[in-house]
Amino acid sequence: MISPALSAALADWLEHERALNGAAANTVKAYQGDVLGFLAFMAQHHGGAQGLTPIGRITVSDMRAWMAQERGRGIGARSLARALSAVKSFYRWLSDREGFDPTAVLAARAPRYQRKLPRPLSEDAAVAMLDTLDSQTAEPWIAARDAAVVTLLYGCGLRISEALSLRGADMPLADVIRITGKGGKERLVPVIDAARDALTGYLRLCPFPIDPAAPVFRGARGGPLSPRLIQKAMERARAALGLPATATPHALRHSFATHLLTAGGDLRAIQELLGHASLSTTQAYTAVDSARLMEVYDRAHPRAHPRAHPRA
Repeated sequence: MISPALSAALADWLEHERALNGAAANTVKAYQGDVLGFLAFMAQHHGGAQGLTPIGRITVSDMRAWMAQERGRGIGARSLARALSAVKSFYRWLSDREGFDPTAVLAARAPRYQRKLPRPLSEDAAVAMLDTLDSQTAEPWIAARDAAVVTLLYGCGLRISEALSLRGADMPLADVIRITGKGGKERLVPVIDAARDALTGYLRLCPFPIDPAAPVFRGARGGPLSPRLIQKAMERARAALGLPATATPHALRHSFATHLLTAGGDLRAIQELLGHASLSTTQAYTAVDSARLMEVYDRAHPRAHPRAHPRA
């Protein structure tokens, strides 16, 4: 249990993250859950309600106890690192406001974890996916809709939520469109001809009027298109093509970035196109590119497969 004053402080911090730092609603919700879990543990650990005064006296031993409990109940290293980051952010803000020393919390070291590399499709697989989506549904307008959404993911590097946020007022697509991504961050994205053509083909077949304020992509009954329907369409397509379960809508965004990098794209430019806040996030694609290069090396280089020499 935490005191009303501490609850109010947490609410103020969450609002600060939302309003001033541009944190998305899902991010704020995750922060809230992480910090509340931490505070609940400290209340139980110390045998009483946590308020502003005791929370400023947390020790290194307290931090170790919390992290040990989290690992003991099966929380992965990546999730624990995320929770610790949220707790540190809250403590940094709270210590500035309340005037206590946050060193014990800020000095806690996150567990090391292996960052998952993106799993892009090959160029041939991405093209085959688009062709399959365009022909696998009996309703021509639905097939055109699915192909248009996926072309935006692969051709422009959009997140599925960003593609589905397009409104009638955005039509016809300009050469460059303004996209609002995570945390309300805006970016400019060039639109390739293939994406514009796919969208034009869908709009020509769509049976519903596209008003300026209405979503461009519609479900079968005319409501906003659910992301799950695109996921299901890709599940059917990847089954038909024999692609792995990693061939998801988001994998097409990974494919966009990886194929640009392979073609000589600048990492900073790709960061801007994807809307990544940090270059380190975009740098994951250099690891993917290096991994693919090593696969080619292992398959093709003669020293990778030495021939057995006959005995003299």
